[in-house]
This record gives sequence, structure tokens and C-alpha cells, in this order.
Amino acid sequence: MSHDAAANGARSQDGTSRGKYWWLRWVIIGIAVVVLTVEVTLVWDQLAKAFHSLYAAKWLWVLAAVAAAMASMHSFAQIQRTLLKSAGVEVHQWRSEAAFYAGNALSTTMPGGPVLSATFMYRQQRMWGASPVVASWQLVMSGVLQVVGLALLGLGGAFLLGASKSPFSLIFTLGGFLALLLLAQAVASRADLIDGIGVRVLSWFNSLRGKPSETGVQTWREHLAQLESVSLSRRDLTIAFSWSLFNWIADVACLAFAAYAAGGRPSLAGLTVAYAAARAVGSIPLMPGGLLVVEAILVPGLVSSGMTLAAAISAMLIYRLVSWIFIAVIGWVVFFFMFRTEKDVDPDAAIDRAESSESASESEPRRQSDP
Repeated sequence: MSHDAAANGARSQDGTSRGKYWWLRWVIIGIAVVVLTVEVTLVWDQLAKAFHSLYAAKWLWVLAAVAAAMASMHSFAQIQRTLLKSAGVEVHQWRSEAAFYAGNALSTTMPGGPVLSATFMYRQQRMWGASPVVASWQLVMSGVLQVVGLALLGLGGAFLLGASKSPFSLIFTLGGFLALLLLAQAVASRADLIDGIGVRVLSWFNSLRGKPSETGVQTWREHLAQLESVSLSRRDLTIAFSWSLFNWIADVACLAFAAYAAGGRPSLAGLTVAYAAARAVGSIPLMPGGLLVVEAILVPGLVSSGMTLAAAISAMLIYRLVSWIFIAVIGWVVFFFMFRTEKDVDPDAAIDRAESSESASESEPRRQSDP
């Protein structure tokens, strides 16, 4: 199934009629500009320090950090394309990468960014031809793959450091995520396995509400029918997980190159643990992009890996300038040039209108035949 026909049809429908809330797009853009201006003002001191540290940085290592950051973004698109392809949804590489750059900009610079980014990616996947269940499944699966990859990376760094505490709790957690991945792969490839379980759960829930046991069964099986379009083999799951792990490795390389650019020589194990800790804490949506939280974890971690405090601060600033600000700027440019005109498009509403028009056309001959 190709996304081109669905996207072109949605755009043509958007161009023929001006939506009731056409002004909402410009309000959202205005709010985004105001928020970005405030954020730039808040981090201006860090930006100034980062630019100053760049003058003394080794530019070849800075360029290597840029390449690693872009390779990390490339892996996100590969994960998405692999998972969607298993569901029969073909997406061009450039469009998937553009969507991830734009989604990353929303996620890392806007208040409530992760929710906005997930909604944006869901809408894009719907426009590409994915069903609601497949689009939601892809978002969940990619998130689980990312968590497993980060946990594996942190575990590897802890073993390299010779962790003094027992790592069994982390191993059990990682094993639980791996079991969840295998279960999700089994369900995606054999959706009929959970049909009976779902019917029994619905029957029990309906008995508590005093409703017929068949209530909701039809909807449940419609969702399963959409999920049956997914054919996620072990090979596809391995490919998707490999890209997920490569994403974290490329981002760790970006941090290492930033440290080398600042003149530091940290231990690889210490740097990996510092990165995993900063990423884990930064995923808590306290501030956009983990502002101040990532920095507070990353600098002591870099110092403990063998860098001086001044070099650790410079490395952190270079890393954040490259992996956060530079990538976010690219994302906003992509968003404003490629996606801002698509905010009025609601693929689910378009499907509902098409179904209502079909039902109306079917009922019209009946009314004409009535005496």
C-alpha cells in the first residue's frame, strides 16, 4: 500500500474547501514562535558559552559529532520504515526522515512535546495509508525497541566499568522488555492467538456492567483484522532492533566526538554510563529537550569518566549544540516547509466523510423506490 495516493487525495480535498478552523494553524505557529523565542532567551548564556568553546574546539571532531547525530536520526526513520513495511505500508526514505526531523523538533522544543510529536507522527502514518491500529502499534513498538536498546547500552557500560553492585535487577528488567518484544512479534504475526482471550475479557467486563456478553466483540475483531495486516517476522524484528541499538550507539559516538573536540579523553565505559543516565533522566518531560536536567547529569558523569571539569562542560555544550539545537533547527525548517500546510488534514475525518457519503448514496435509491 503506497502513501502517495492517500496523501495526494487528502491535499486535494484540503485545497478545495477551506476548513472552519483554518486560522488555528497560524495560531499554533505563532505560539511555537513565541515559545521558541522564550527558550532561546533562557538558554542564551549556554549558547554563548557553546559558541565560545567552539572557537577552541577541534573542528574535525565537531564535524564527526554532526555526522553521528544525523546518523542517529537516520536510524529512527529506518525503524519506522521496517515496522510499517511489515504491515504492508511502503514509505519513501526521504519522507520518513523528514517526518522524524519535524517530530523531533516538536518533541524537544515544545511544552508537552512528546505528546505533540506522537500525535504528529500518528497523523503522518495515517496519511501514508496505515490503519489506526497499525499506526498506534508502530509507535508503541518503536518506543519499546528504544527502551530495550538504551537498557542494553547502560548494562554494557556497567559491565565494562566492573559494576560493584549486582546487575541482576537491570538484567531482569531487560529480560522483561525482550519477552515483551517477542510477545508483540508473536501477536503481530498471529493475531488470532489473542482473539479468544479478548472475547473472554470482554464477556467478563460486560457481565460486570450488566450488558450482553457480545457487546464490543465486533469492534475487537475489527481491530484484530487491522492487526492481521502486520507480518512482523523475526528477521524484521531483528532489523528494527538493530537500527534501534545503532541509534543509541551513534548518539554515544556524538558525545564521544564532542569530548574529543573539547580536548578530553574520557573512558568509553564511563562515557557510556554517563550518557545512558542522562538520557534516562532526560526522558522525564520536566523541561523541553531535558533542559538543565541532562546537563546536570552529563557533566558529573563526564568528570567521573576522566575529563577535567572545564573540558566536561565544553564537551557537554558542544554535544547539546549539535544533538539538540542543530538537529531541532533542521527539524523546524523541515516542518515549516513540508508539513505546516498539512495541519488542517485529518485522515480519520476524511475516512468518516467518505463512509457517510457512501451510505448516503446507497440509501438514495431506496428512497426513490419507496411509494
